[in-house]
Amino acid sequence: MTARLDVLSAGYASDRVASTIVLVRDEGATVVVDPGMIADRRTLLRRLEDLGTRAEHVTDVVFSHHHPDHTLNAALFENARFHDHWAIYKDDIWEERAADGWALSPSVRFLATPGHTAQDITTLVDTSDGLVACTHLWWSADGPQVDPLASDQGMLEASRAKLLALDPALIVPGHGVPFAPI
Repeated sequence: MTARLDVLSAGYASDRVASTIVLVRDEGATVVVDPGMIADRRTLLRRLEDLGTRAEHVTDVVFSHHHPDHTLNAALFENARFHDHWAIYKDDIWEERAADGWALSPSVRFLATPGHTAQDITTLVDTSDGLVACTHLWWSADGPQVDPLASDQGMLEASRAKLLALDPALIVPGHGVPFAPI
């Protein structure tokens, strides 16, 4: 059970903001995590093509939470199902289900990780290099340790501990390049 994970765009947060956007491929699933803001959408579409896929081939889009910098470009993926903390959306169908523990494919599942917002989820991806966590529990490798927008810093710290207990090989943060947890 191993998926392939590629970072489509490493995010940032300073005077401008962009989410880290990830592509995951696993047994018939082509997943984009957090297709939020980016300086030029064409860059995102070209990166997909460089990796051998196109926007119309994306089967699923995951929102770690509902801030626009993580969701804005969702409409680029017109054939996808959309996943958040409590439902799956496709066309005019809204199927409620709790994300926590839900498996999207054999190597991709969700973990409820409230803190940045009360509705945050982490996408867990089993890869050949180990477990990768796409999450907004960290903005980037170098901070901030205290989330200035957290709905509940205590809850965020508890979610970090829960995630780190899974021993991930790599963290893909909300606004930065992937890093190995310390």
